Formats: sequence, structure tokens, C-alpha cells
Amino acid sequence: MIRCWRLDDNHQTLVLGARHEHLAEVLYWGPLLPDEENLETLLAAHGIDVTGGMLDQNPELSICPEATRTFPGQPGMILRNGDGTPLLSKFCFSEAREEEDCLELVYKDQSNALTYTARFAIYGETRVIEAQATLEATRPIHLHWLSAPVLPAPQQSDEMIDFAGRWCGEFQMNRTQWSPGIRYRENRTGRTGHEHFPGLIVPCRGATNTQGHTYAFHYGWSGGHRMVAEELPDGRRQVQFGHATRMEFEPRTRFETATLYAMFSDDGVNGCSVAFQRHLRDRIVQFPDPDRPRPVHYNCWEAVYFDHDLPVLKDIAERAASLGAERFVLDDGWFANRDDDTRALSDWEVDPRKYPKGLTPLIDHVHGLGMSFGIWFEPEMINPDSNVFRANPDWALGGADQILGRGQMALNMALSEVRDFLFERIGAVLRDNEIDYIKWDHNRVLPMPDAAQTRGSDELLDRLRKDFPKVEIESCASGGGRVDFGVLSRTHRVWLSDSNDALERLKIQHNAAIFLQACVTGSHVGPRLCHTSGRNLDIRFRAWVAAQRHMGFEMDPRELTGEEAQVLTDVTSWWKANRGWMLGADILRLDSPDPAVIAEQQLARSGERFVVFAGRAETSTQIVPRPLCLTRLTPDAMYRVGLVNGTDTPNLSRGEPALKTGPIEVSGRYLMSHGVTLPWSFPETMWVIEGFLV
Repeated sequence: MIRCWRLDDNHQTLVLGARHEHLAEVLYWGPLLPDEENLETLLAAHGIDVTGGMLDQNPELSICPEATRTFPGQPGMILRNGDGTPLLSKFCFSEAREEEDCLELVYKDQSNALTYTARFAIYGETRVIEAQATLEATRPIHLHWLSAPVLPAPQQSDEMIDFAGRWCGEFQMNRTQWSPGIRYRENRTGRTGHEHFPGLIVPCRGATNTQGHTYAFHYGWSGGHRMVAEELPDGRRQVQFGHATRMEFEPRTRFETATLYAMFSDDGVNGCSVAFQRHLRDRIVQFPDPDRPRPVHYNCWEAVYFDHDLPVLKDIAERAASLGAERFVLDDGWFANRDDDTRALSDWEVDPRKYPKGLTPLIDHVHGLGMSFGIWFEPEMINPDSNVFRANPDWALGGADQILGRGQMALNMALSEVRDFLFERIGAVLRDNEIDYIKWDHNRVLPMPDAAQTRGSDELLDRLRKDFPKVEIESCASGGGRVDFGVLSRTHRVWLSDSNDALERLKIQHNAAIFLQACVTGSHVGPRLCHTSGRNLDIRFRAWVAAQRHMGFEMDPRELTGEEAQVLTDVTSWWKANRGWMLGADILRLDSPDPAVIAEQQLARSGERFVVFAGRAETSTQIVPRPLCLTRLTPDAMYRVGLVNGTDTPNLSRGEPALKTGPIEVSGRYLMSHGVTLPWSFPETMWVIEGFLV
């Protein structure tokens, strides 16, 4: 018996098939196949030869490789019976449920009373494949590992790219050569993590940002993940993503993976980026009011920290509004006894010393300035020095002798009484005050990996979203420690990094754009002297880097000179005038011929206009700028191209390149083949170039 299935969009085809009753394997994944392609022939052609030192037949690299099929690599599932003995599955086909653009394959292991279901869906408008696996048992069993449906990696690839990082240094690319064996990454911190973003890019030989075949993966789960990229002895390659191992402490009758998002691109990394960005924007994030323009933020954290004084905050709010801010976010320090980061977390009652009349006077003042009001919470955390901990020490997750993080412990979110308490305390603040935004923080890793913790947090988020549907939520975890499609299905923005250093942000945003769209990516203009790096950067560079994403300010506006205030006002006005199309645009990484230049092109969905941000991160090795080639333009169309910030040209730029003196009209083919020639500039500066179809 042979069974085969295929899923298509207008750019890619995924073909699965199997002989006998075995689990299906991916026979083909790549460019769109003809409708008349014979899938049974593909199954036959997919087989590889057998030679000395091998089994008489090659075990399938199935969607859940099984040890009982003598598979020589990492299995897709590891189980134990309730008594702790190993449970070795052997699944056989039960049924296939097919709908338009969706396939669900069901397999049963009769002897072990298990059911495995793999679901695949393909979205033509975004070019993303969603894959998810479920395991059911008739009695409680222990789960060690369950992979989302396993996909192959291409033989034509020499390397893989995954992402590491640290606090204030998220989304750093790692390039690892394929070789026999495994690239194994596991995040056991209990949150997505700065260190282990759950994503993988597999470029084929010769691929760049703008061209070539590329495969990409993202696992949409916030609670810690495991990634296996393995090359078998016979040369085949597999990619597995799932929850981190040994995260389920109790036996259960049902387990499911998070969604694995995957796609094939025939135009380099940018094809993957556009797919992820559009899928996130169009299918995952649910804005309370999607037609409302994304507001310019002001966050008071780096202006006052814990020193809350109502007259000072009112003054700062007035200055922020005059600069163009449209939302004022009151950060940490507003609740009782919160004078530093070692006390009062989880109490969540307004501090009568700082706000004797509650938050109403500040909120009314902010509203009177035409801004909406947001507030900071860190719901999943608790300080030992807090009223709630003193009353409920058993609510803390982990042992009493654990290492604290930022003076705090985590609440056990698996406990319903903890979730009920948090819902009531947070709900009271939201009910008693006109608040439209929450900055939801998570400032320490968990003392142990625990999937129930993430499920509990998700349940609380879902409950708050249901009762307060107009409130937007930002995911923050010491910056970018909880950034993934799982949390973004419940929130509306991510705080990408605690670093407001524009130079660091330029790099972080550039790599994060492979997965994140601008409308959900917060980016703020920080202080002149950065509080996390000590670097002193010009207001122009700081403002334009923030204008690449969802713009905001996070500094003391009282430090601004008149010139700095004018520059920030002008850039903010430009951002407001363009956000309507920019926040729906595709962010495209450009292949800069100068490694000192980090450049991206934001292209409107209509293709009628674009903006290029070309940031000079350091001194170039050559004297003058190399031409920067653009991408995805209409070759035979004419574009009017000009510098937005041409007045920023330094005195050492003494020549007369055409772009410097005024707009030029050139073809899309010229812009993509030769590129734009930029004026000379200092390091830590940004050129901003607008283009319009003529």
C-alpha cells in the first residue's frame, strides 16, 4: 500500500508519502511542482541506495522517526509508562483528514494504546507552513520528548544559521557548518530566552539575503525549546523542534507541541522574512483596534526609574507630548513600597506615598495632553520582601534556597489560586483606571524548566484579554527574553531589547526582522549617554534607528537641547506621516558590499514606494561609499529617489553625487543592478532614502 499527499501554495510544494502502514515522510519540499507530478513516482525516486555496512533497507526519515524502525538518528518521540519503564512506539496508519490547504494524518499504536496526529496547513497568502503534533494515550504516561512534525534539511546547504544572544545583545547570528552528527540547542530557562531564540535558517549554497533557495523554521513557544539539526551517516538531514526535554513533571494522557512555522524561499533570506512578517501580522497578532495607527510611545523608565514624583512625571509627560508622543507608559515603581528592585513584586496596589489620590491625577493629565496611558506589570514574579510572599510562601516556584534573580523568585503559575489572585489584582488596576496598555515583564529565568508554568501564564493572558479586550499588551523579558509567535498570539508588541543604544539596536533589529514585522517591534530613542553601554550617540542616529520600527522615546526629555528637541520632533513627524504604509511594509535585508553598512529596504505591499535605512556601524575600509543595491523593485519602472535627511551631510562630504543634490529618477533595474551611490558619512550615522514609482 502506498499513500501520498501534497500541499501547495503558489511558490512551494510539500509532498508526504509512505509505504505500507508506516509514518509518512517528506518526499519533496521546494519550488512549486507541476499539477501532473506523479507522487508515487516521487516516493520511488526518494529512495536511496544500500551498500556495505548498512541495513538491507534504509529506515524512513519520517515525520516522527521511531527507534523501533531501527532509525539511526534522534527519534521524534521518547516516552515512559506510568511505572517509569521505557515505552517504544510503533505507529501504523489510521486515517487522513484532508481539507483545502490542510492535512491531518492520524496513526495508532494498538499495543501501547497511543494515537499520534500530525497536522500540516499551508497559507498561500503568506507562504508559511504550520506543522503541529499531538500524542494521546488511554492512560497517563510520561513524556521526555515530542518533536513537532520533522522536516528534512536540504542536501545543497553548507551551513545553518541559528540565533544566540544576551541581555542587551539579542539576535546574534551563529553560522554552523553541516557535518555528520547533530547541532543540538536546548533552552531550559523557562522562557524564550535571549540566549536561544527558537529559529533556524538553512540557506542553500550561494544564497544571500536577496537571492537563492533558503529554508526557515520558527517554533512558536515561550517556555523553552529544543532544536536538533542532524546529518545522518547516510547523508540525510533532519530538523526537529519541540518543547525542551523533561519539562512535563506529571504523567498525562495528552501532549501537544507548539506550532512549527516553516517555509521555503526561492529569493534568499528575504523570502523567509517576508513570509514570517506577513504571517505574524496577518494571522497571529490580533490588535484590539487594527485600524488605529500605532501610537508613538513614551516610557518613563530611564527618566525616573523608581523615583516617582507626580509633578515631575506631569512635566515629563508634557515634554513628551510636545515631541510627538501619543502614549505614556508608567514603568516600574508605581506600587506600594517599590523603591528598588528587591521588594513588593506581586503586591500590585498603588503606592499611597507616591500617588495619594491614586493614579487618576496622572492619567487625567496624560489624557489631557492627548496621550493614552499604559502601565508596567511583572505578574509572574514575586519578591520575598512582599506582603503576598509573607502570606503565601508556597506560591513561589522552586526551593527556598534557590538563587534569586533581580531579588525575585517566580510565582508558580500552574496553581489556579495564583492565577486567580493575579487576575483580581491586575484586573482591579485596569477596572479602576483608564488604561489601554500593559508592559508585561519577566525579568528572571525560572529555577527549573516547567511546561505547566508557560501554560499557566498563557491562561492568565487569555483570561485578561477576554475581560479587557481593548487593552494592548507588550511582551518584555529583560528586553527580548520572550519574543516568539506563541506569546505574540496573545500580545501586540515586543520590547526587543533593554538596550536603547542605537548602534546595538541597529544590529539587533536587522537580524530580528527575519522573523518580526515593524508594527510589533518596539524601538525607542534613548538617552544621549546610553545607560546600558555608556556610548554617547547623536540624536539624529538615535531617532532614525527608532523610526525603523514601532517608534517611541525612553529618556528624560529634560536633557534635550533645543536643537535635539527639534530633530526628534521632525523625525517623529516623518514617522507619523509614513507609519500607515511602513507598518504594513515588508522589511528586506540588503546585501551591503560594505560590511560597515547595515542596510534594509522597507517596501510597501503595493510596491509603489519604499524607504531605505543605511546605517554606518563603523568606519569603512574604503574611502567612499560603495553603491548599495536595492531589491524587489519593478525592473522596467522608473523611481524618483531622494534623501530624506540630506541636510545631515557632514562637511567632509565635499563632492556632488546626484543623490546629495536632489531627487533622481532611475529605473528599478538600475537600482537593483548598480545601486544607489550615497554621500560620505561618519560612523554611527544613518542615511534615509525614499523612493516612489514615477
